[in-house]
Amino acid sequence: MNCAPPAPSEEASPVSSSPETQDDLIPRSYELRHRHRPWVAHQKLVAVSFLGDAAVVFVAMMLAYLIRFESNLQHIGVDDPAVSLRGYVGHVIFGGLLMLVMLANFRVHDPRNYLAIRRTFTVIVKTCALWLVGFLGLTLILKIDPAISRAYCVIGAVIAMALLCGWRWFLYCVLRRESFAVALRQKAVFVGWNEECSRAIERFSEGRAHQIKVHGVILPPGRKLDAELPDDVPVLGGYDSFREIVRSSGADLIMAVDGCMDRHQMLLLAETCGKEFVDFKLVPSCFQILVSGLQIENFHGMPVLGIGKLPLHHAFNNAMKRAIDIVGAIAGLILFAPVITAFCLMVWLESKGPVFYKQRRIGLNGRPFQILKIRSMKLDAEASGSPGWTVKDDPRRLKVGSFMREWNIDELPQFLNVLRGEMSLVGPRPERPELIEGFKEEIPHYNVRHNIKPGVTGWAQVNGLRGDTCLRERVKFDLDYIENWNFFLDLQIMVMTFFNRKGAC
Repeated sequence: MNCAPPAPSEEASPVSSSPETQDDLIPRSYELRHRHRPWVAHQKLVAVSFLGDAAVVFVAMMLAYLIRFESNLQHIGVDDPAVSLRGYVGHVIFGGLLMLVMLANFRVHDPRNYLAIRRTFTVIVKTCALWLVGFLGLTLILKIDPAISRAYCVIGAVIAMALLCGWRWFLYCVLRRESFAVALRQKAVFVGWNEECSRAIERFSEGRAHQIKVHGVILPPGRKLDAELPDDVPVLGGYDSFREIVRSSGADLIMAVDGCMDRHQMLLLAETCGKEFVDFKLVPSCFQILVSGLQIENFHGMPVLGIGKLPLHHAFNNAMKRAIDIVGAIAGLILFAPVITAFCLMVWLESKGPVFYKQRRIGLNGRPFQILKIRSMKLDAEASGSPGWTVKDDPRRLKVGSFMREWNIDELPQFLNVLRGEMSLVGPRPERPELIEGFKEEIPHYNVRHNIKPGVTGWAQVNGLRGDTCLRERVKFDLDYIENWNFFLDLQIMVMTFFNRKGAC
């Protein structure tokens, strides 16, 4: 068997007959790929962000010391208030280093996170919370002298969280400027195209801080595209010229649509991406939703792909959301008690009868509950017995009911549903069981909304999808919320609800 390497072609032969240097032996394709991937810039940015994080963390540790032991708090909870900085410097250094290690462990320095401020904030909050428990536990277990102050740990965690969020917000504001953001975005080339790609590209292009730039599309082998391309996405060529297109375009990311080529071609494509230093991703056609929850699991030695735990399936996230719900519901009831009382009186004066309205809705895991509202319609609004949505200028509404609906005042008693654990402050709006029977058959993945508690307000509602609007679009927003939940998204939705009169339905 002849195992000798093939002779170089004329195209690969040196142009001149002069002796080759070491640099001449490097393939030109590698040089091209290397130029298009700004690794050096990314490394400098990581270094800057790390140094900034380190400075902020140690400043936070020092401020925590000064507040705890050099202020009026020094006499609270300690037998010996005379704790010197020299004796506590070990705690300051150890605590700061531990927090930096935890930040790095949660990949806060990943270049893909610099334009994702919500993800960065989530990492910071999680790190500071775990640091508080871990640092206090380690110092108590190791019995470090002097004994660690629990108040110092709490103050340090809070200050570090605030300063890190402030510093990272400043860095984000700088990096989202086009001159910087363009270097951080990944240049993506799609192989094939479908409706999911069209919807995804709309998200890619939202705002100045989007993380992916779609460079173009490569036609799959012997097939047409499954969906029409947007006007600003060009066709770069066919599958046969894939390697040449990748080299000339400088793509950082290849996203192949599942089903547009056979298994052998897909494996060859993935192998080629590895040779060209390009990340390879697969857009699965069998999972149209919850794709960020997909995980590879080992099933008796066989790798399987499936939907893993969603953010609110984790006990810590669930407990944090429930705590916020309880505090927010109590505050809401106290704050809006005069408003609820006033509008209940106006409803009773216009239409004698019960001022509160209970209606059966479907909640977490399909369990029914009674949602509570201030009555905004006449007593015989559903005398026909057929349930349905309200429409614009609904004649069944009371005069005061139209105003309440416009400003979402009729929803205020649902703080009681939140306190009872039937609802959350933020989540998909609950629907009536009579309507769900039809929705779950007509709309794919509709019942996935019931994997979490319904909300007083939601992501779809603050984006204008309420009442008599497209239910399919509402479901898409609900699924996006379920898939990408974090504390800051809930906070954003609650703030948007106050500035958007269409915040609930």
